[in-house]
Amino acid sequence: MTSTRPIRIGVQLAPQHAPYERIRDAAAELEELGVDILFNWDHFFPLSGEPDGQHFESWTMLAALAEQTTRVEIGALVNCNSYRNPNLQADMARTIDHISAKGGEGRFIFGTGAGWFQRDYDEYGYDFGTPGTRLAALARDLPIIRSRWEELNPLPTRRIPILIGGGGEKKTLRIVAEHANIWHSFSDAPTLERKLGILAQHGRDVGRDTSEIEISTEVKRRPIGTSGGSTGADAADELVDLGATLFTVGLSGPHYDVDAVKDWLEWRDAHNARRGTAAS
Repeated sequence: MTSTRPIRIGVQLAPQHAPYERIRDAAAELEELGVDILFNWDHFFPLSGEPDGQHFESWTMLAALAEQTTRVEIGALVNCNSYRNPNLQADMARTIDHISAKGGEGRFIFGTGAGWFQRDYDEYGYDFGTPGTRLAALARDLPIIRSRWEELNPLPTRRIPILIGGGGEKKTLRIVAEHANIWHSFSDAPTLERKLGILAQHGRDVGRDTSEIEISTEVKRRPIGTSGGSTGADAADELVDLGATLFTVGLSGPHYDVDAVKDWLEWRDAHNARRGTAAS
């Protein structure tokens, strides 16, 4: 079922294989182009290319981007719940929310997940555990984070949106149904349709209408005729018909091909014009 929300375009700037100055400049270029959300990721080492190449930490970079930018929302796609205790995560999120607000409403999105990249855990001294234990920790910690947001002084400037990444049907989607404002999936249309049905059942189990959750996915660097991602324009159209509205393009250093995003912005604007909606 097509959503009434506007289509939005995010860009994930992988903080790897580039000096900070290039990442900063790419963020400025993307905000100027009209991207809706800037994401990075929460890892300590590159996920592609030279495994010991240049790489920067997520949260400190998000604070810098919050100060630098004025319009785009910002967040991690996604934070690893294992790396910081939940009360600290809540305080860090609230702080970046205020940095990004500039006297108005904050622009921070709390994107989070259970974690998966074992090298991060091993080299930084975290217990890797199992997928089950990491998901159990995420389910345990999200209520703590939400509760802490209500106790901090000052409070967040807005109800910080929670984005949860992952597609596990028994545990992850249950957590999404309980806590998420945005669900980030990696699904093609048939898979997404099936998982939306499962998500709706989890919602009924926890007493929540899951149609209020924004559906997010990643897309190829260019809508037509290129590789390097999951979804081109035709496939994205199918996902829109199922209710997806947030589509994120992944860019990596050293160059961050900002021009690759322009076609997706045109695709967004054409969809929103037909639907009579516009991204804020």
